[in-house]
Amino acid sequence: MSYTDDILDHVRKNNSEQPEFCQAVQEFVDSLTPVLEKRPDYRKAKILERMTEPERVVMFRVPWIDDAGEYQINRGFRIQFNSVLGPYKGGLRFHPTVNLSILKFLAFEQTYKNALTTLSMGGAKGGSDFDPKGKSDAEVMKFCQSFMTELYRHIGQYTDVPAGDIGVGLREIGYLFGQYRRLENEFSGVLTGKSVNWGGSLIRPEATGYGAVYFAGEMLAHCGRSLEGKTCVISGSGNVAQFTAKKALELGATPITFSDSNGYIYDPDGIDAEKLRFVMELKNIRRGRIQEYSERYPSASFYPDARPWDVPCEAAFPSATENEIQLADAERLVANGVEVVAEGANMPTTPEAVDALQRAGVLFGPGKAANAGGVATSGLEMSQNSMRLSWTEDEVDGRLRQIMRQIHQAASQAAEEYGYSGNYVAGANIAGFTKVADAMLDQGLV
Repeated sequence: MSYTDDILDHVRKNNSEQPEFCQAVQEFVDSLTPVLEKRPDYRKAKILERMTEPERVVMFRVPWIDDAGEYQINRGFRIQFNSVLGPYKGGLRFHPTVNLSILKFLAFEQTYKNALTTLSMGGAKGGSDFDPKGKSDAEVMKFCQSFMTELYRHIGQYTDVPAGDIGVGLREIGYLFGQYRRLENEFSGVLTGKSVNWGGSLIRPEATGYGAVYFAGEMLAHCGRSLEGKTCVISGSGNVAQFTAKKALELGATPITFSDSNGYIYDPDGIDAEKLRFVMELKNIRRGRIQEYSERYPSASFYPDARPWDVPCEAAFPSATENEIQLADAERLVANGVEVVAEGANMPTTPEAVDALQRAGVLFGPGKAANAGGVATSGLEMSQNSMRLSWTEDEVDGRLRQIMRQIHQAASQAAEEYGYSGNYVAGANIAGFTKVADAMLDQGLV
């Protein structure tokens, strides 16, 4: 059995009830064999063994009272995975599917995604199985206040700086920050994703979607092509999907799908700026279902209980949730002429589907590279908070585009150096790994 096989066997035995985490570790470790052969000092210092164990896992109960006066109990988490490059950084997710496995996988991925951004950030993730959907503002506020009453002990601007994720938007960040300020009696950059009125950064809501499009554009440009004129299939209809569509339109591409948990809409006429505004109002204000798009625009069709990977396209942006592109979906995308796939969500493509896309010559941007724009702009928000200033929209967007260009360059060069030319999965894994590993060597056994 090889060294990496031993590592994976150990991870599976110690985390047998955590399939998402085990999948993330395997996908990562599979790329590292040539690096570990070239760098025996990594093996001697047991860097990989240390990397696959989080530095700290915090789990706690979150009691709160609903509008009917009933007691409710949820479970809260914060996984502080690696802080060798800077304060822990990663989002909070409020969703019924949240569990230890999912958050460990997300925190593990976050560590290397953050390393790729060139900013000084470690990796973490957290959240709760609380579902904000259908809850009143008062109920969400009471939950957030109870959640922060425990979490505040474990975070700080120099220790751990959470952000938003699924189910945690401006409303939730506001309630969380207010309770932190009340408990600590300080106003600091302890959370990102804040309102621009009190310390947030312009472009932060847009950043993950914008970054995925920028990364897709960089992959295409590396091959002498561009996004202009391409049709784009987008899954999801939340923040990431919406701003993926917006930036695709700005670069001359045509979005043609959105989806939610009920199904997807396909508009062969294209989703233009006016239609996108309708989707934003539908999902962000009215919190409606994407099916209403097809009721508003007769050119569109709604497909219930399905994902949009059957639709012919040249660019695909999975922006909903993990493992949403299965092998059969990838094969349909290839058959329908897809040229580039950029992951806006975290691990939305199964390993078998990734292999199928790469074998077919599709340019594939993995999440730890392609969707790093969100955390990169969170890092820019941290910088602005530390300096007590605010950059303009153009300044932040320009910095974001440059960061995505640097991430592409780092992943491309690492892939080339270790014999994986054109493989952005391997390149991103290696570039993130070596940056974290070298810092761990420098700082000793901690």
